[in-house]
Amino acid sequence: MGTLTGKKVAILATNGFEESELFGPKDALEKSGADVRLISPESGKITAWKHGEWSRKIDVDVDISEAEVSDYDALMLPGGVINPDKLRRDKKAVSFVRDFMETGKPVAAICHGPQMLIEADAVKGRTMTSFFSIKKDLQNAGATWIDQEVVVDNGLITSRNPSDLEAFSSKMVEEIAEGNH
Repeated sequence: MGTLTGKKVAILATNGFEESELFGPKDALEKSGADVRLISPESGKITAWKHGEWSRKIDVDVDISEAEVSDYDALMLPGGVINPDKLRRDKKAVSFVRDFMETGKPVAAICHGPQMLIEADAVKGRTMTSFFSIKKDLQNAGATWIDQEVVVDNGLITSRNPSDLEAFSSKMVEEIAEGNH
């Protein structure tokens, strides 16, 4: 993995994020030297979802109402069925993702995370992957969907599910190290 010293990465999540899809990539980013900040519409702590049960908690670093795209070098969107469904109802969260995509900075999304990219109108013309159940949603929004463990399209990194986490995290670190696209 490359070095991310001096890079600041935002993770956007709320209650119901898939535990492994936040903690795994977060650990990989931090081990590579990145300064990782958890952004959420919730304050205090948010709770993970694991195997149909509420799980670990994590501290929120920045309220979405105070988050500025210019403060970050990259964005990571974990999945979970609950997490993106709740986030896409938050106008500030959707705007944050849309604004991030417009900068050309790296954006990584796994599993159901690409639902936020759909909501932000940011997938048309992109080649992506995701959890199989949102394949049609991505296609209907204008993306080309591929069943592959990790897909990179001009700084947009996507993966299908937790079994792809190693490849996802490695490619995410590599793309963030490269910088804007």
